[in-house]
Amino acid sequence: MFFAVNMLNNWAFAFDISVPVHIILRSFGSVTTMGAGWLRGKKYTPIQVFSVALLTVGVLISAWADAQSKGKSMSTDKDVETRTFTSTSLETGLVVLLIAQLLSAWMGAYVEDIYREHGKHWDENLFYSHFLSLPMFLPLQDTLRDQYKGLAGSRSLIISPGVSSYLPEALQKILSSTPRGVFMLMLNATTQLLCISGVNLLSANSSAVTVTIVLNIRKLVSFMFSIWLFGNKMSGQMLLGAVIVFGAGALYGWETSVGIKQRKAKAEQVGKKQQ
Repeated sequence: MFFAVNMLNNWAFAFDISVPVHIILRSFGSVTTMGAGWLRGKKYTPIQVFSVALLTVGVLISAWADAQSKGKSMSTDKDVETRTFTSTSLETGLVVLLIAQLLSAWMGAYVEDIYREHGKHWDENLFYSHFLSLPMFLPLQDTLRDQYKGLAGSRSLIISPGVSSYLPEALQKILSSTPRGVFMLMLNATTQLLCISGVNLLSANSSAVTVTIVLNIRKLVSFMFSIWLFGNKMSGQMLLGAVIVFGAGALYGWETSVGIKQRKAKAEQVGKKQQ
């Protein structure tokens, strides 16, 4: 399940979906996670439900804006033949992301149940989810080998004098002989390790929906960086959708961490006074 979710999320980049929209659509995970929790008998406050509904609106606005920017007509006419699309890449990418979100929601609820029944051993979950996924990459070994050869064939890493002056000579030689692509791969793997470790630790101490909301805040940073670093264009509608998505996430976070506790405290005070 872990392998499938991550592969689908990465596979979506092969279609006509930009990085900002990919991030925004993945924020839709809180909706599917709440749905999975509701099916399992969990209850949510009206503000929590409203914030997730608001998040859904933001996702739809962003998807619509991205489709318009690519020259697509997303008419809701039931007659499919009257709908004109310049390509099917966007639709395929959206379907891939939708499947990934549904699987992720089920996995989040399942992991939450596992922690509740067997203890919050997040480090074991981190290890086994990655270790057991390794054999599943065997069918992709040729592709992975070719991609690594491409990275290994990149030019050597260039270290600026200001940075190299602080590094040991042995480390300077190692870095200067390391292909830039391989170095970036190692750097990405290191940051991914830190990220997924934090996510697993968080999931062991909070609900699955709370985890997805917290991750939306992280996505906001990634969202802004992707626009700045990769030169992705941001339309007014897409910006509005992003603001709604992350604003709804903040509202849910406030309700979960502050609002519910305040109401419980007031209810307890009223109960004591009545006694």
